[in-house]
Amino acid sequence: MYKSQNTLSKIIDFTGIGLHSGEKVKISLIPTATDTGINFKINNTLILASWQNAVVSQLCTRLKFGENAISTIEHLMAAISGLGITNLIIKINSNEVPILDGSSKEFVDEIRNAGIIEQKKKQKILKILRKVEYKDQEKFIRISPSKKKNLSIDYTIDYKDQFIKKQNLKYTHSEENFLKIYKSRTFCLHNDLERIFSMGLAKGGSLDNAIVVSGNKILNQGGLRYNNEFVRHKTLDCIGDLYLAGYQIWGDLVTYQGGHELNLRLLREILADKKNYKIVDQNT
Repeated sequence: MYKSQNTLSKIIDFTGIGLHSGEKVKISLIPTATDTGINFKINNTLILASWQNAVVSQLCTRLKFGENAISTIEHLMAAISGLGITNLIIKINSNEVPILDGSSKEFVDEIRNAGIIEQKKKQKILKILRKVEYKDQEKFIRISPSKKKNLSIDYTIDYKDQFIKKQNLKYTHSEENFLKIYKSRTFCLHNDLERIFSMGLAKGGSLDNAIVVSGNKILNQGGLRYNNEFVRHKTLDCIGDLYLAGYQIWGDLVTYQGGHELNLRLLREILADKKNYKIVDQNT
């Protein structure tokens, strides 16, 4: 899985609106050299897609460097991780990645159509050496060393509502498995919309880019793409957030009622102590 460093075969452009800002956005994915990592470029400033530049934000994952900030990076980061891309510049003309259809689908489809180039250096891996956990009341996320050379995610959500209810997904990270969840869309409860709008968020939200759950039904005409689309999307978000480690991760992750904040808190806990992890070659 993901043996070599990779970049794109050519530049890819996307246009859309920001989910929370409601602004029109254009981004360009630009191939780049080995060992450069994933970087966003805004106002001629490069922001490394790293946990060190990530800040806890409302309903999304956000990078901040100096005066510049970029929000809602998680679906694009998930696509990049899922397809094993290690080196890329993401040029953006606004402060939020376009939401597109609310999933990673359009990013993945366009990247696969354009083609991915294997580069002449091997990927490094972040291998978990001991258990790390973060708790927030009943919510928790933890990662433990794995006997296998991969990342496994055991994700449980429990909305205690009439429709989503409790869902669990056991996922092992690979391109093949990512393509089984990449079309899962972001979602919200109709009862939460007033609070979200009052926070100045979701200005670009619509039934074209989010699932809205009202009582015991969804308001989207097309229905769900998967029976358990909600937990698949939460897993997709988790994959995108974890790629802010700067590497693919080998470990066994379990989370209950997780989200962007817990994902970032876990990364900070892991990387705060070098006894928790080791950067290794693929054949270690």
